[in-house]
Amino acid sequence: MSAEKINQTFYISHGPPTLLLYGARYLKQFLKSWREIIFDQNPKSILIISGHWKTNEPTVNSVDLCDTIYDFGGFSAPLDMYKFKYPTPGAPDLAERVQELLTTSGIKNVNIDKKRGLDHGAWVPLKLMYPEANIPICQLSIQMTKNATYHYNMGRALAPLKEEGVLIIGPGSATHNLRDFEWDAKDQEVAPWAGKFDKWLEEALLSGSHEDVNNYLEKEPNARKAHPIPDHFYPLHVALGAAGETTKAELIHRSWSLGTLSFASYKFTTPATLIN
Repeated sequence: MSAEKINQTFYISHGPPTLLLYGARYLKQFLKSWREIIFDQNPKSILIISGHWKTNEPTVNSVDLCDTIYDFGGFSAPLDMYKFKYPTPGAPDLAERVQELLTTSGIKNVNIDKKRGLDHGAWVPLKLMYPEANIPICQLSIQMTKNATYHYNMGRALAPLKEEGVLIIGPGSATHNLRDFEWDAKDQEVAPWAGKFDKWLEEALLSGSHEDVNNYLEKEPNARKAHPIPDHFYPLHVALGAAGETTKAELIHRSWSLGTLSFASYKFTTPATLIN
């Protein structure tokens, strides 16, 4: 099934770099079922916003073929990880369109990178979702000096892409504290603070409380522990903003790892009357 217009955006948890080899089996099953259960349209191209590409100014990659970046900083990756490739086509036209939309919205100094490929926050989940590697991909960076509202507004500026057949995906992690793992946690056992933030996020998204999600640091007591740095949370704000203020949110997956990592993932649907 293919469609010229797309009325959904997604925030998915991408899991660990080793997801293709082992671990996080529920998340892996979810991503492998993507086209059969979650999203059966064939997008013209994909814009992916990964927390693993941080730049001072918004930047999009514009290449003919995306290289596979093995950015496993601080992580001793098994040698088999370096055997994986994801040589999907790039999307130079989409990169120019993203630059145009962001610039028109008032964001300055939007850059295009003509060399960069896809980091593991992008290619690892995509390899499970679209293993044929035949859909053109453009990746957009995040800005750590900006806040959640900035990224939400960035998403709002990118909303017209949906009408052009572009699927917008923000991979990250619903909670992402790598310092407080509970190594002895049983399967799907959850630390209380992580569970509270995860449940708050679900309630805020499903109730359409976008302002609360944008001001999560003030709204939820466990926010700073759930996201000591916001790199894996900002992709959610971009996807949410691109869906629009009247979006309907749906929890499409939830699983846990090491007691503190939530892999909760969401679909944001724009009412058809607003996209037609």
